[in-house]
Amino acid sequence: MIEVKNVTKKYGSTIAVNDISFDVKDGEVVGFLGPNGAGKSTTMNMITGFIEPTKGQIIINGNDISKKPRKAKKQIGYMPENVPLYYELTAKEFISYMAELKLVKRSERKKEVEKVIEEAGLQNVKNKLIRNLSRGYKQRVSLAGALVGNPDVIILDEPTVGLDPKQITEIRSLIKELGKKHTVILSTHILSEVSQICERVIIINKGQIIAVDTPENLEKATKEKNGISVIVEDPKGNMNKIKDRIKEIDEVQFVKDNEDGTKQYVITTSSDVDLRKKLFEVLPKEEIVIFELKKTETTLEDAFIKLIDTTKIEDNVDKKKASKDKAKKEDKAESKSKDKKQKNSKKEEKK
Repeated sequence: MIEVKNVTKKYGSTIAVNDISFDVKDGEVVGFLGPNGAGKSTTMNMITGFIEPTKGQIIINGNDISKKPRKAKKQIGYMPENVPLYYELTAKEFISYMAELKLVKRSERKKEVEKVIEEAGLQNVKNKLIRNLSRGYKQRVSLAGALVGNPDVIILDEPTVGLDPKQITEIRSLIKELGKKHTVILSTHILSEVSQICERVIIINKGQIIAVDTPENLEKATKEKNGISVIVEDPKGNMNKIKDRIKEIDEVQFVKDNEDGTKQYVITTSSDVDLRKKLFEVLPKEEIVIFELKKTETTLEDAFIKLIDTTKIEDNVDKKKASKDKAKKEDKAESKSKDKKQKNSKKEEKK
């Protein structure tokens, strides 16, 4: 459905996106993630045809967006982050206007507008002025504008930003429904949202793709140790001895004191052993009462942070290497210059 092939975007000497490639299959809901300045918005703007890549190809449903822009763009519905709407229009008038812009046939326009109003859940507010709608309904109107013309691809940029919890839940449910009929690319900073909605995740940082996988696989891949969260009553402070009693334990980390007098710890191991059974056996013998014991889980947020931090470390290593190489070249050049001066000096002495 969407193919991004070796795409680069430069602004003068600045490389915003550097030779990226990925694809999004028909009917997928894909999360597109990255920190601020990573190249996320630039990539989305290139996919929608708003800006052209410096080099590379973007193909939408078989149409190269550079060579066949009208055919490619007709396949795309785009909901930008800042909800650009005409506040003096009603919701229905705005959607009708979008249908006209997208060249929906006049004979089909009325039916298409009503269908999109129902899809976006706007039946109760369709005749209200947009300026009088809540933020959540404004988001829905913007989404309806993206849906007009039944595009195969829906691109949503921060669709739940600024919404209250109830509105967020409603928009997420709506996006899940859209995923049954459309290919969806979702850009968001709310990583729990991606875990709940998306089948696959693409992470970009410093203009390069650093990970493409399911949320579950990314969480597993970045998990270094097995962890157990335990809440205990330990009046004698015997938790400090547990590491000596269970050889598989790497670390016993104190987390906090609770109001009821219990304490919370995280116990980690790098082995594949499930520590829960051993903890159930050993803790009571040490006069430690267990209130809660469960496995800790790596979240997509943990995976995201680790992948970004790893990129930073690699980037620093590359910078240090480049700095060392530069220093070596400068030393070599200085040494050659000294040798040349010495040779010239000896020649002068002979004269």
